[in-house]
Amino acid sequence: MKKIITLSILTLLLTTLKAQEKVAPKEDQINSALQAAPEERRENATVLGYNEKGEVIVLKKGSNELICLADYPFDKSFSVACYHKDLDPFMARGRVLKKEGKTHQEKFEIREKEAKAGTLKMPDHAVTLYLLYGKEATYDAKTKTVVNGVYRWVVYIPWATPESTGLPTYPMVPGGPWIMNPGTHKAHIMVTPPAVKK
Repeated sequence: MKKIITLSILTLLLTTLKAQEKVAPKEDQINSALQAAPEERRENATVLGYNEKGEVIVLKKGSNELICLADYPFDKSFSVACYHKDLDPFMARGRVLKKEGKTHQEKFEIREKEAKAGTLKMPDHAVTLYLLYGKEATYDAKTKTVVNGVYRWVVYIPWATPESTGLPTYPMVPGGPWIMNPGTHKAHIMVTPPAVKK
């Protein structure tokens, strides 16, 4: 019985230590997340990050309209983002649904239904999401910079359509703007410049 208890404690300690190794220090999470934002908006942005349990926590309280999210430490990909505070209910709901194990399509359908019912508040104006991500992207703690990252900008305009915006539903040229998910709560303009790297 003592051996079982000892093994259980050791397993718990090793799991905790592994989680702590994966979760970047607070300063690194803040620095990397802010690099997704326009330079002049970084200082006063709020930054959310992760603790060892994978829970989202506030790392830095800001005073402007941007909320930045650090890289999720428990997968292999790298992605940091900053978004307008009016998108926070949408983003927070997505994180809850992801934690519940919902698929991408299930998350879309649930939030669409909730947005139509008015229980999920969506912005009533255009708001921007800034992404810095990539297969080869990483954060260099020594230089305090994201390397090999690619930028993408997403302008959310809930319920917008090609008719209301004049935008096509596909990029007419590489990096050109286009509207995705038109007519839904998740309608947004995609802008992915192919040559803009960090």
